[in-house]
Order: sequence, then structure tokens, then C-alpha cells
Amino acid sequence: MQQRLAVLVVLTGFAVLALSGFLAEGASPVPMRVAFQIATGSSGGSFFPVGEALAGLISHPPGVSRCDAAPVCGPSGLVISVRTSQGAIDNVSEVNQGDAESALAQADIVAAAVKGHPPFRGRASHIRVIGALYAENVYLVASAKSKIRKVADLPRKRVWLDNEGAGSDITMRQILSAYGVAENSLRLVRSDEESAGALLRAGKVDAFFAVGTAPLTELSDLFAKGSVRLVPIDGAGRARLVQEAPSFMPSTISSGVVAGISSTPTVATRALWIVRDSVPDTLVYGITRALFQPANRLALSASHPASSGLDAGEAAKGLPAALHGGAARYYREQGQKF
Repeated sequence: MQQRLAVLVVLTGFAVLALSGFLAEGASPVPMRVAFQIATGSSGGSFFPVGEALAGLISHPPGVSRCDAAPVCGPSGLVISVRTSQGAIDNVSEVNQGDAESALAQADIVAAAVKGHPPFRGRASHIRVIGALYAENVYLVASAKSKIRKVADLPRKRVWLDNEGAGSDITMRQILSAYGVAENSLRLVRSDEESAGALLRAGKVDAFFAVGTAPLTELSDLFAKGSVRLVPIDGAGRARLVQEAPSFMPSTISSGVVAGISSTPTVATRALWIVRDSVPDTLVYGITRALFQPANRLALSASHPASSGLDAGEAAKGLPAALHGGAARYYREQGQKF
């Protein structure tokens, strides 16, 4: 309910600003505070630091000299806040329900939501996209003691599942399906108290899927100790996955990106900035324009290495949900086709 009121505040704020332009001849109205939220993920993942950087760069509270000196911030009065979350599934659900104005989420999760595929109940009809931010690789990590060397080796093995609000479960199921591996052939393990790495080190799981971008601290620790191997996601299964699920693309985990990892084929999805359709076009246009300001590029990249992949020329292409009207206006002005 509070988030729905926040959206109303946004609408009211812009109406007041517009009206004040007619009522005050030559006067400079004091901008109203426009609250806007980004739901991210755990504090240890890539979504949270990237969300914090976006909030710091695009917010435009009164008196910020960098915003007044050049058009590098969002609309006047905009104050963006960031919060942690359980993950992409929760993020998509909250934006669709109006409990958050915006969020970061994997493209394959957004695709499942707008189609109404499990675990979503019904189509997420209120999801719109600001743009794709960067690619995220899928890591299939197996215990070095196991005999798992390809996806087809997973049946009868203990495979870890993330919390129910995260998106790696959906990613895993799509990969298994493409390789013809039945989910019920796996011995699935879920734990809200111990991480995948901790369970693997303790000998309680044989493998797990992870989605993200380096640096991945837990993976680095596991590989440094020689506890695990990286399993390739390649061949006919990968080709089938990319064909059936366009939110995935062929990728390669580069040698040395995590100490102990050699170059390994895999698939990647993209991190999207999603927003509810009820957020005003004017606000989303201003946010999108600030997102791609060249002056913000260095600071955004410094927030997390993944952000260096931000590309305005690719951000509106191949999306699993419709662009928000405000974002679409920006891309059209840049001559982008989508």
C-alpha cells in the first residue's frame, strides 16, 4: 500500500510542477521530493552495488551542484532509494504488484513472469523495461570429488536450490529441460541457513547453479582451495536452450576471471532495470537519459565491473517485456530501433 501511495506522490509531484509553471510568472518553483525505489538483491551480489550507484548518480535532490551544472541527473526532486531483496522472482512480483516502483532482474526471470510461467501465477502485465544493463554468466559448479563433468551427469546427484525468491531455480530448470534432464531425477537440496558453497565444502551437495558476474567471492574461495570444478554448458543442449529461450545467449567464462578457472563455455542472460507501467513517462525518460550520460559512465563502472558493459545501442534490443514509454522516447531520440 505504501508503494502504491509513492506512485501517487510521483504523479502528484509532476502535476504540481507543471501547474506552478503557469501560475508563477518567471518564478523558480521549489521541486517536490519525488521518491523512487530500486529493489536489488542480497548485499553480496552484483545487483545491490549497481543499484546503489544508479541511485547516487541519478538522484537529483535540491542543492546538488553536479546536477545543476550539467544534465547528468534525473528530474529535479528525484530521490532514489535502494533496498536488498530475496532476489529476481521477488523483485518482479513486487514491481508488478505495485510494491516497488522498479527493480533489477534477470531477463529469463522477466520472460517467465510476462508469460505467466511457474512460479508466477498469471501474466505479469504491469512490467516494463528501462533497459538492459549488462550480461550475467551462468556457472554450473560441481564438487571436485564428484563425477559431474557435463549437464547430463546431474541425475541422482545432490543439487542445491537457492531461496524461493531468487531466480537461479528458474534458470536451472530451463537448462535442465534443454538438455533433456528431468528435474525429479535430481536430489534437490534447499537450505535457508547455509550457502551453496558451505554445503558443498561440507559434502552435503554435489553441485549448484549460480548466475552472476565476477568477482564472485564464494566461487573464488572454492576454486582457490581446489574444492570444485566448473562444468561446461555447451553442445546441442546449449543450442537448443538459446533457440527456445531467447533470453539466453552463448557465452564464455574467461580464463582467470575467477582464480583457478580455465576458459569454459556457458550461457548468459542479461540484468534488466524494470519499472512498473504506472510510473510517469516524464520520470522514466529523465531516468533513462541520466543512465546513459557519458559523465556517469566511469562512476557506474566503478560500482561493479559488470557495469562496464552498459551500452545504449544494445540496451533496448531483444527484451522479454515491453519498454516503458518514457524509456522508448529516449531510445527513439537516439535513433535506436527496437
